[in-house]
Amino acid sequence: MNPVNNDSNKVTVEIWSDVMCPFCYIGKRRFEKALDQFTFKQDVEVVWKSFQLNPSMVTNPDVSVKKHLAEQKGWSAAQTDQAMDHVIQMAAEEGLHYDFDKAVVANSFKAHRLLQYAKTKNQGDALKEALLKAYFIDGKNTDDDAILLDLAIAVGLDKAESIAVLQNKDSFAEAVKTDIQEANQMGIRGVPYFVINSKYGISGAQEVKVFEQALRQAYAETQLIESAAGSAEGAVCTPEGECE
Repeated sequence: MNPVNNDSNKVTVEIWSDVMCPFCYIGKRRFEKALDQFTFKQDVEVVWKSFQLNPSMVTNPDVSVKKHLAEQKGWSAAQTDQAMDHVIQMAAEEGLHYDFDKAVVANSFKAHRLLQYAKTKNQGDALKEALLKAYFIDGKNTDDDAILLDLAIAVGLDKAESIAVLQNKDSFAEAVKTDIQEANQMGIRGVPYFVINSKYGISGAQEVKVFEQALRQAYAETQLIESAAGSAEGAVCTPEGECE
């Protein structure tokens, strides 16, 4: 979406996230629920930030995500199924119907470049949603130019500009790298990671109430009114692909 807003009366929420992170989609839904219930929703600005769980991942539509995960973790088929079933259940509770049987092993850098372009057009949130849905629900290759172009057009991005971004591997690449470098400097080791007003950090797919409390606290401080904040622990994915 837009760059960070400098309006001191605004609450800015920066979210580091990856397209291939299952908890990032769950965390997005939980944060959205909290935001929808927040009285001063109009005073909250959301900024999506790039993060890659596995920068060296090679896109391979011929290998299932289950097989890839099992090989990466050294898990048995039963262990992999158990882990995925747990995530599928978590997602279902948020109205998301993951289909790992269709999911495509794909490097996310190109998708992040397109997302950075979308942010300049105020379509960051729309494209982020489209990318996550494409990966986890629709089983689309989110490293494929044709698929990414379709997603871009569907959210209202200019076709010619989107093609230019996709075809030029350097286009918005620096913006992606800057986000990742910023995360490293802040000590962010996993996603989703939410930073509110450059002060409060929330790691993982937290419960809705955690986001609600953080939003109230941040808003209270900007408006000089009383409020309270809380914290909890939630699921988080590490750069090595570990999701707990």
